[in-house]
Amino acid sequence: MFHVPQIKVPATFIRGGTSKGVFFRLQDLPERCQVPGEARDKLFMRVIGSPDPYSAHIDGMGSATSSTSKCVILAKSSVPEHDVDYLYGQVSIDSAFVDWSGNCGNLSTAAGAFALHAGLIDPSRVPQNGTCVVRIWQANIKKTIIAHVPVTNGQVQETGDFELDGVTFPAAEIVLEFIDPSDDGEEGGSMFPTGNLVDDLEVPVDVVKSGTLKATMISAGIPTVFVNAEDIGYTGTELREAINTDAKALERLEQIRIAAALRMGLIKTPEEALKRQHTPKIAFVSRPKDYQSSSGKAVQAADVDLLVRALSMGKLHHAMMGTCAVAIGTAAAIPGTLVNQAAGGVAREAVRFGHPSGTLRVGAQAALVDGQWVVTKAIMSRSARILMEGWIRVPGDCF
Repeated sequence: MFHVPQIKVPATFIRGGTSKGVFFRLQDLPERCQVPGEARDKLFMRVIGSPDPYSAHIDGMGSATSSTSKCVILAKSSVPEHDVDYLYGQVSIDSAFVDWSGNCGNLSTAAGAFALHAGLIDPSRVPQNGTCVVRIWQANIKKTIIAHVPVTNGQVQETGDFELDGVTFPAAEIVLEFIDPSDDGEEGGSMFPTGNLVDDLEVPVDVVKSGTLKATMISAGIPTVFVNAEDIGYTGTELREAINTDAKALERLEQIRIAAALRMGLIKTPEEALKRQHTPKIAFVSRPKDYQSSSGKAVQAADVDLLVRALSMGKLHHAMMGTCAVAIGTAAAIPGTLVNQAAGGVAREAVRFGHPSGTLRVGAQAALVDGQWVVTKAIMSRSARILMEGWIRVPGDCF
C-alpha cells in the first residue's frame, strides 16, 4: 500500500513570554497554506498534534496546554508604516479547530524577535548595537504593536538578566507597546461593549444561586470578562491545580464565559462558543493577599495592587496571557471597573498584579473622551528565545 511521505516546512520554535509556538514565514508555507482556509488549519493542527483525545500532543509540537498549542505566520507588512504582518492561530487541543479570533500577547514578543531573525526587517533599520523598533501589524485584530528588540552585533540579543515570573530562566528584556488596544467597533462596538463599566451578568443558577454576577466586560488587548473572586467562591490566591482538577468548577467558569460572550455580542448562540474558545477570556480578581506562587516564591500582599487569575482555552493559565494583561492594565486605569476596585479604587497608569506564577507589571494610558473611555497605549515587558530552528515534518497528505 502506498503512503504519502512526509514533507519538510521551514519553521522556528520560539518561547515568547510565558508561551511558546511554532513560527513560519508566509512564503515558506506550502502554497495551499499561504492563504486562509481549511488547508492551513489542517497543517497547523498536524504540526501541533491536534486533535488529540489523549490530551498529550505526543505526535506533534504542542504540549497539550493553551500556552503551547500555538502557530504564528509572519510576512513583510502589507500595511503602510509597519514592518511585518503577524497572524496568530490558537490550536484546539481536543477538537479539529484553529481559533483566529484574537491575539497572543506573549507571542507578540517573539513576533518582534522573529521578524529580525527571519530577515523580514529592512537591514538599514537594524542597528549594529542598540534597540530595533519593530512595527507589527497584528492581523487577527487589526492593531499595531511596537516591539523594542535588543540587538548586539547586528543580531537579536536573547540572553540577559530580565526575569519573568512563569519563565524558569532569565533572558533579554523586550518592551511591547500595544497601540490603541481597545476594540474599534469591529465586534463589540466599543471598549466596553455593553456601555457599562460594571454589569449584572445573568448566569445559570448552578453558577451562583442569585443568577447574576457583577462583571466588567472589556475589549482591550483581548475581549475579557472580569468577576470578583469572592462572588464565585474563590480567594484569588488559587493555583492551577485547585481549578484545573475540578471539572465542575471549570464548567461553571465556562458558563460565565459563554454568558459574557453573548452579552458582548461575540457570539449569537451558546453553541458558537465551541468555535470561539480563545475569546473572550474569563478572569477573577480580588484585593491583595499573601500567597505562595507555583514556584514556591512568596508573594506578599504589599508587593501587588491586586490578584488576578485568568483562564485560557478552558483551563486556568499558569501565569498570565499577555493580551489579558493588557485588559487588566486598561481596566485598572479606569475608575469604577471591578479591576480598579480590587486595586484600591484610585486612578493609576500602572498596576502590578499577582498571578499563579508570581507578579507582573503593566501600564496603560486611559482617558475619558466625549463620554467614552479610550486607551491610547498599554506597555509591558516580556522576553523571547529561539528553542529550535530548522524544518517541521508532517505527512504530505495531512492538509
